[in-house]
This record gives sequence, structure tokens and C-alpha cells, in this order.
Amino acid sequence: MLSRLQVRNYVLIDSLEIAFPEGLIIITGQTGAGKSILLGALSLVTGAKADASMVSEGADNCVVEAEFEVNDSRVGAVLEENDVDQDGDHVIVRRVVNRSGRSRAFVNDCPVPVQVLQELSSLLIDVHSQHQTLLLTDKRFQMSLLDSYAGNAPLLDECAALWRRHSAVRSELAALEQRIAAIAGERDYNEAQFRQLEAASLKVGELACLEEEQKQLANAEEIRNSLAAVSEMFTSASSGGEVPPMDSSLKESVKVLSRLSRYLPVAQDLAERVDSCRRELDDILSEVMSIAERTDVSESRLQEVEERMSLIYSLMQKHSCHDEEALIALRDRLSDELFDSTQLEEKRDNLIAEERQLASELEAVADRLHDSRCAASVPFSEDMQELVRSLELPYAVFETGVENAALSASGKDQVVFRFSSTGRNPVDLAKCASGGELSRIMLALKAMGARYANMPTLIFDEIDTGVSGSVADRMGSMICSMGSDMQVFAITHLPQVAAKGSAHYLVSKDIDPSSSKAVSTIKRLSDEQRVLELARMLSGSELTDAAVANARVLLSI
Repeated sequence: MLSRLQVRNYVLIDSLEIAFPEGLIIITGQTGAGKSILLGALSLVTGAKADASMVSEGADNCVVEAEFEVNDSRVGAVLEENDVDQDGDHVIVRRVVNRSGRSRAFVNDCPVPVQVLQELSSLLIDVHSQHQTLLLTDKRFQMSLLDSYAGNAPLLDECAALWRRHSAVRSELAALEQRIAAIAGERDYNEAQFRQLEAASLKVGELACLEEEQKQLANAEEIRNSLAAVSEMFTSASSGGEVPPMDSSLKESVKVLSRLSRYLPVAQDLAERVDSCRRELDDILSEVMSIAERTDVSESRLQEVEERMSLIYSLMQKHSCHDEEALIALRDRLSDELFDSTQLEEKRDNLIAEERQLASELEAVADRLHDSRCAASVPFSEDMQELVRSLELPYAVFETGVENAALSASGKDQVVFRFSSTGRNPVDLAKCASGGELSRIMLALKAMGARYANMPTLIFDEIDTGVSGSVADRMGSMICSMGSDMQVFAITHLPQVAAKGSAHYLVSKDIDPSSSKAVSTIKRLSDEQRVLELARMLSGSELTDAAVANARVLLSI
């Protein structure tokens, strides 16, 4: 139930904080007093769109805060899902709208997206406006009413879950079929590509080695001649034999320096350094001669290397790859695709079997829903007919038809309400009922919902439009009976309805003397104030003794 409402700087409401009891709560006021403004403020906490026009003139922002007392596990589930702290059975919803029109939303002081308020609103409050009777022509709305009466919520949840799974499997199967078809269409081409890459026996880094070998083979003669010349420089004496080979010269230098060390100690160190250089030069000469021996002057090998390089280059160009590693990755992917086609076909067969199983389960649940709806349609129609007839439509006939429809998340039915106020030839409700009749039918449906469903706080915004007299009195009695099971707000202009409430609030508009600005206020009326308000509703602006006496009779005080 809505236990407290606080509003600041909302249109004509400067500041308002009011508590509400359980039961039937009546809200009255003259036309233009601000009843719609109050509903507009309340709509903010249900996630309605906000704009800058809601902020009172001169204010920086407007704030609407509503406190609810709830005992519904579904509310707890929504709070938990959105990481909102829970405070026992209390839920405090706050909406702040600033001057630019941007808004922020909070639940139990935790910031939340507006979508969370919209999700909570259906569980916390149900506002029935005077235009909501149009819902009676909505087939989905009609089905939801019958399902609530039949207690089909578990079946509907099961059907919706199966529908989602079945739809997901069908989507996956369709995508898989497309992939298999694409692979089949390109299979011959992909297989040829794979065989060419497989035959190439590619290795990572091979091209760099081939390029180096190709350079050596292409210049092998020059390499051998140059190395031979270096070797000759190391080992041959100068022409005429005047200068001995380098090795001999260095050995002789070591001997001379060693003898000199007897007189010049530093000469020994020089001798060792020269000997070290001689040994290093020996190693260099040995490596030069080894390289020269290994250098192969082979035209056949050169041709073989260049053909291999040409093959790799052509494969890289053909497949737009920058190295052998990319070619190898392509080869492996083609291999996987060719191999996966078998696995994909097996997966497709499994999905087909799963789809058939889910379709069978979905059909079975839809059949159970259909049977439940058909079984409930007769007593539902009888109860509705009794309620509608009690609202001074003594010959009214109300029928509920369950017809076949395409399979969906809600089963394979569509529900049609048929009505006749004369008792003859009932037809589709959308084609036959007047405005006053629709108001009475909607009230009867809400009364049914209060009896059979766990409905939230219910607000009737002038549901009695189009009726008067004894009909209004009967509608008031019906609304009053609903208030014994739940919290009901009734905004009304009819004294017969207003007299039924356990609490009565008056909305009024006054001029603030300090600012000369019109402001709307709401206050709870005492018993005597209720008499005067009902008398005003009966007689207009000028109260008469007869109107006051009539008001006392209506209130039975």
C-alpha cells in the first residue's frame, strides 16, 4: 500500500507531505483544483517521462517521494536483481527533476535507472484513468484478465520460458544451416586451397633462411675467391721471399720480445699480447678456410632454392599473407572448416532433435493453457455477468470466447469478450458497449482482479464517468468492497461514491498571499468536513440544508 507521499515544487504544489491509511480512500475537489496534478506527481515515481515544465516557477528542481508497504516476493526479486538495499517491508521511491528536465531516480536511497521504477510500478500501484477503458478492446489485456482468474501464472511462466528456448534454438539452427550451406558451396574451392598449402609443407622462418642461402649460392664463386685471397694473405710470403708469412713473423716477434724481457720487463707483456693476436689470427684463418670449403657452387641447388622461394612468394601474394606463419594459420583454418563440416552436421542433427522436443513440450503446455482457459471462461463469464448486472444492467450478457491463434509465448489462444446489454446477440465488446457501460464493465473486471489476483494499490481516476444516480451508488459499493481487500484510491465527482470511503481527502487550489501564485493543496477531512464536502458535491457552490441532510444520510451519521 502507499503509506506516504511527499511532493516539493511540482507544478502548483509547493510542498506537500501526507500519509494514507488502508482501505478505500476518496479524493475530491472542484474541477481544476489539481487532482490531475497530484496524479502526475505520483506518475513520476512509476517511471513516467519527466520534463522541465514539471518544476515549479522559481525552483531549481522538483522532488516526489512515495513510501510503500509491500509484502510481495516479486518486489524483493526486482530489488535484489538491481542491487537495491531492502528495508524490511518498506520501499521508498524518489524522483528528482531539475530545471533542465533531466531526472534522477532512487529506490531506498540507491540510484537506479528509470526502467527500474517502471518495472516496480506494476507491482506497487495501478492507476486506472478515465481513458483506460480502451484497454477492454485489447485482446492481450482480455487474455491477461482470464489468466489471472484461472491462476495461470505458473503455466504462463513455463510457456514463456519454453518459447524463449525454442526461439533461441530455432535461431541457432537457422544460423548453423546457413554456415553449413556456405561451407558446402565453397567446399571444393577450400579443399583445393588446403591441398595446395598442405603440399607446400611450410615452416615458420623458412623464407628468411632461403633468402640467405639464395644470396650465398648466387655469389658462391665470388665468396670462395675472396676467402681464398684472405687465406693467401695470412699464409704466403711476399714476392721474392723478403717478407715471411704472417704467422712466422708473429712467432719471431714473440721470441725477440721474450729475450728482451731480461733487460726490459714490459717486453714480456708485449710478447704475450702478440702471441695472443697470433692465436686469434690462426682461429680466423681456420674459420675462413672452413667457410671456403663449405661454400657450394651449385647451380642446381640455386635453382631449387629460387623455385622454393617463388612458391612461397606466390602463395603469400595469392592469399594476401605477409609471412609463412599467416599461410600456416590459413592452412589450419581451412583444415578446421573442412573437418568441422562433419561436426557441424552432427550439431545440426542434435539441434533439430532439441527443437522438435521443445516444440512438443511447448505444444503440450499450450494445450494445458488452452484447457485451463476454456475451463475458466464459463465461471469467469458468470461472475462477470453477475457483477455487471448488479450495476443496473439487469439483462446484460457477458461471454468469454477462447479462440485459436498462432503459437506464441502466451500459448495458442486469443480471448474475446462479448457483451450485450439487452441479453440478445452478444458481440465483440469493442463494437457494442457505450461509455457508461464500458466504465461499469471495467470496474467489474477490477473487482474480479482484486478478488482473485495479488493486485497492488489501485487508483481509480473518475471511473464513474458517464454514470449517475443509483448506478453511481452501486459502483461506490463495489469500490468499497474492493477496499476491504486492498488499498483503493477513488478520485470522483459523485457524492454516492465519495460517501463510501473510509478516508476522504480534499484537493483545493488557493492563491498564496506572499507570492500571489496559485498553489494546490490536499488535506484529510474530518467527519463534519466530509458532510460539507458531500453537500457541496450535491448542491454546488451554495450549500443548502437539504444538501447537508442528504450528505449525512449518505454518510449515515
